[in-house]
Amino acid sequence: MVRAKNDDSAYVGRYLAVVADGMGGHAGGNVASASTVLDLVHLDHGSHDGDAATHLADEIQTANSLLSELVATNPQLAGMGTTVTAVLLEDRTLNLAHIGDSRAYRLKNGVFEQITTDHTFVQRLIDEGRLKPEEADVHPHKNVLMRVLGDVDASPELDLHAFDAEPGERWLLCSDGLNAVLPDRVVEQVMRETTDLRDCVDTLVELTLAGGSPDNITIAVVEVAEADGDVAPPTSIPPARQAAGERDGSSAAGDAASRAIDAQGDLPGTAIRADVIRQDLLTRPHVLVGSAALATETGQIPIVTQRSTERRAAMMLTHGAGGAAVDEDEDEQPVRKRRWLVPAFLSLMTLILVAVLGLGYTWTQTRYYVAEADNRVAIFTGVPQRIGPISLSTLYETTDIPVSNLPEYQRSQVANTLPAAGLEEAQRIIGDLRGELRAVSCDPAGTGTASPSPQAPSPSGSAPAPAPSGSAPAPAPSASSAVTPSDAAGPQPTAPASPSSGPGSRGASPGPSSTATTSGSASPSASASTSAATTPSPGASAGAAPSPVDCGGAANE
Repeated sequence: MVRAKNDDSAYVGRYLAVVADGMGGHAGGNVASASTVLDLVHLDHGSHDGDAATHLADEIQTANSLLSELVATNPQLAGMGTTVTAVLLEDRTLNLAHIGDSRAYRLKNGVFEQITTDHTFVQRLIDEGRLKPEEADVHPHKNVLMRVLGDVDASPELDLHAFDAEPGERWLLCSDGLNAVLPDRVVEQVMRETTDLRDCVDTLVELTLAGGSPDNITIAVVEVAEADGDVAPPTSIPPARQAAGERDGSSAAGDAASRAIDAQGDLPGTAIRADVIRQDLLTRPHVLVGSAALATETGQIPIVTQRSTERRAAMMLTHGAGGAAVDEDEDEQPVRKRRWLVPAFLSLMTLILVAVLGLGYTWTQTRYYVAEADNRVAIFTGVPQRIGPISLSTLYETTDIPVSNLPEYQRSQVANTLPAAGLEEAQRIIGDLRGELRAVSCDPAGTGTASPSPQAPSPSGSAPAPAPSGSAPAPAPSASSAVTPSDAAGPQPTAPASPSSGPGSRGASPGPSSTATTSGSASPSASASTSAATTPSPGASAGAAPSPVDCGGAANE
């Protein structure tokens, strides 16, 4: 059985091998496979700078995007899709990308194995243990694909692998037309027993056709070899292997496919792209078969827009061996049009940056904060930051509050800066700090409490007078201290009233000291209420630092 239309496409070069099996009715499968394979041929070179796997995956994703654009441009292609199985060699690493039910086999060190996994519904059932492998061949949904490129809603999920390549190992890439007829053991036998790669491909194709394959058969066999001048270039499969429908295009299906592609023929750049692809392919040894070969020979290469045409041509010119060139006049005008884009873009970004910086600086100047300036509390505008040599703050006002006189906690706050939303808030913070300083400077607890030592009664029987400065046996109280005399060591006689004072009191001595009223028990059998004036020692406040705070002459009673 020979199909009238071949939906498969394949390419084999020195570094790249690709097999794609298209699907999508009369006018879709061949377009999808041809477009995808032709999008990847520019990767057939060895200069990927260690990113061959990334380049391969990215280009397959891009090919999928172009297929979606093809469908948007040509509604006849709705529902089309394709499988892709590709290997790309870089140094001694073979990178594999796979989606769909095409397969990749490897024969290495005497071991033949299937490397890829079919992205089909029945394979998922097998993986889940709901179906036996021998039941898959007769399952009614065995051809249902779960992952493909093309007109599908989901983004394609590729299987990506990297393998160490060794000289002598062989890889076989094929569409499902091969494994639908030949069991793996037969494929393995042919791979092992056939030395020549061309004979290996021919034998597998003949065996598959003899088995009555209901599908197209596309096979690519590659062998890893040391890079030298003796490596034989790939050779094309004879035209006899192409389906009759491909040669004459006489079938209705072939005509429908041709019309779908011809509908794009009037788009700009079609002839340019066809010439570029042909020139690129002529510069490197390769094999191109299936719909991709037919599209290249006839010039019916599916393109989408001017954007995709320029992109594909640019990639091929970049990587093409020998640098296949197009007419300079065709390239000069687009380059001239794009020449002003870079300066314009840079100028725009510079203006945006300047505007952002200007707005940011203007905003910072509306902020205030409190910090230290020359050991004084000060108000600053801006923010306490720097951009290189540029300070984002300026000194607004310096107060008379010494930072060193503040309590430790407030000193720490000022050292770390106190932010304020505006000038009023900054002034409120200054007021709070001034209040803290006043509380410290005027607090009685800050100077301590003095208790005079008990004194023996004087010979005259009068109450002891305050000792003059510097000669009192007990320390003199400070101006703000309350004086509480201790109990006398023994009974003391009641002091007679002084002739110059009122009954039961003494006159207060003149001086800057405050007056304290004290009462004490002189003996168990007698008590007296006395009023005495105390004079602080001249050295009681010596050495105190000057303070901007006025305590107001308050007295303790």
